[in-house]
Amino acid sequence: MSFAPARPLEQLFASRSSIKWRRYPADVLPVFVAEMDFDVEPAILDRVADTLRNSDTGYLDSAGPLAPAFADFAWSAWRWGVDPEWVHLATDVTVGVVETLRLVLPPSGGRVVLTPPVYPPFFEMIEEADAVAVTVPLREDAGWSLDLAGIEAAFAAGADALLLCNPQNPTGRCHSRQSLETLARLAARYGVFVVSDEVHAPLTHPGARFTPFAPVARAAGARAVTATSASKAWNLAGLKCAVVVAAGPESAALLTRLPEELAARTSILGLHANVAALSCLGWRDALLERIVANQRLLEAELAARAPSVTAVRADAGYLVWLDFRATGLGDDPARVLIDVGRVALNSGLAFGEPGRGFARINLACDPSTVVEAVRRIARTVDAVGAEPLAGAVVG
Repeated sequence: MSFAPARPLEQLFASRSSIKWRRYPADVLPVFVAEMDFDVEPAILDRVADTLRNSDTGYLDSAGPLAPAFADFAWSAWRWGVDPEWVHLATDVTVGVVETLRLVLPPSGGRVVLTPPVYPPFFEMIEEADAVAVTVPLREDAGWSLDLAGIEAAFAAGADALLLCNPQNPTGRCHSRQSLETLARLAARYGVFVVSDEVHAPLTHPGARFTPFAPVARAAGARAVTATSASKAWNLAGLKCAVVVAAGPESAALLTRLPEELAARTSILGLHANVAALSCLGWRDALLERIVANQRLLEAELAARAPSVTAVRADAGYLVWLDFRATGLGDDPARVLIDVGRVALNSGLAFGEPGRGFARINLACDPSTVVEAVRRIARTVDAVGAEPLAGAVVG
């Protein structure tokens, strides 16, 4: 294990070419998209380098060694028993979700339940599958939990599928076992297929509990699949590899109908990076220590510098949901923060209607970046005060 502090920001700007470092001018502090400022674990780099040195750069037709590696990880982490034969490749989690929905939904496209605020590409995935989104917002008054009564009403009205985010993005909530068991019973009763995006699960914080949906679904007789990857927990998104895992025999049979090209379009470098990552637990644990420390630092800095901004304490991941509704920054505080504070967060509006007045911040960075981000947030809040900026949209 070799977890090193993040390199200075000027080095990251100079050496990296992803959107985090190229979307905005260099005077804008980037704490938005879900990429880490930390270097990739050396054992993963070695595995990818060996793959290249062996000129092993061809096509894939199955999950190969990734299937047992994921099964071992799932059992060790969550006591989730995965049949390696039920593990299929996808280019990334979003592609796995779309291709699964295409297998599940009727020819007319059908209806898919979402629980906003939620990962913005979920809306795009449903459009790509020629379906209609049915939104059942999370219950903010109950700690951003699932609105199970609302979900049942949507199921009873004829929903075909539900796209679950667990752990939840952007709030970082791990849905409780009890709520997931109720959801599974409802899905079984109404014949609704559940696709669960669990890409942030390996980054569950110490003291929090993550419950994978697949074994809960299987126990309830519900049809479900899980889409996940090592991409978020080990910073491998650009290597393009994910898995789609069946919850039970019926879903396993369904996944055999996935297009052959789904595996062929997955990167062999990404596959080997995922295999290596799932055994790099010491690096992951050190990362979690830094994330949790950064979350506490964020809360302390906000309390001292910008007390009108509140953070939802996450159970998993390095993304934190910030409430700006008491600041006077309007419906889209992220836009004001870029214009005035020169700090880039994700706009809450992209996460659905409940995101008005919110923004999401990325804490996979050096502590000094957290301090600087809050300094710029506080400067913006102080500049705007209780008076909305001209042209800002106010809720």
